[in-house]
Amino acid sequence: MNTNSLLSEQILALSISEKLQLIEYIWDSLVVDADKIPLTQSQKQELDRRLASYQNLENQGESWEVVKQRILNNDI
Repeated sequence: MNTNSLLSEQILALSISEKLQLIEYIWDSLVVDADKIPLTQSQKQELDRRLASYQNLENQGESWEVVKQRILNNDI
């Protein structure tokens, strides 16, 4: 039996809770090395576009009072 099928069988034997814990462990291990994950050119461009939109002063949103009043008036 090869290593992959043995690992697959071990994973399938886990409870849902144990599988979720395994997923969390794997995800956390990826985050530690996130700077080593290469981005495509289109991903970089999208991140730059989102950052520029975030930094745009015209895109600040509305104050809590304005939003609260819109909610109370059902003007959403």
